[in-house]
Amino acid sequence: MAIAFWCLLVALLMPPMFAAIAKATAEGRYNNRSPREFLEKQSGVSRRADWAQRNSFEILPAFISGVFAAIAAGTDEQWLARLSVAFIVTRVAYGICYLKDWALARTLCWSAGLVCCLWLLVNAALAVGG
Repeated sequence: MAIAFWCLLVALLMPPMFAAIAKATAEGRYNNRSPREFLEKQSGVSRRADWAQRNSFEILPAFISGVFAAIAAGTDEQWLARLSVAFIVTRVAYGICYLKDWALARTLCWSAGLVCCLWLLVNAALAVGG
C-alpha cells in the first residue's frame, strides 16, 4: 500500500507543478490578484501548462477513489501498486505531451490514465464479490 500512497502524493503535486510551469513560462508579470485571468491570456507552453494543471485536478477524484476503493476492498497489493505507478507514469507522459503539443499522444496517455482508475475500481468491485 505504501507505493499507492506515494503515488497519491505525486498525483496531488502534479497540478501545482504544472501551475508553476505555466507561471514561469508566461508572458508579462504574473498577477496573483487575478491568476485565472492572467493565465487565460497566455499562449504556447504557458497556456498548455495551465490546461495540464486543470486536467490534473479533474482526474484526481477518479484516482483517489480508485486507490481507496481498492484498499477498502482488500485487492491484491501488487495490482494496486502496479496500477498506481502506471497511472503516475501515464500522467507524467500526459503532461510532457501537453507541453510539447503532441495532441494524439496526449489523448492516448490521458486514456491510459483513465483506464488505470477504472481498473482500480473494477478490481475493488470484484474483490468484494460484485
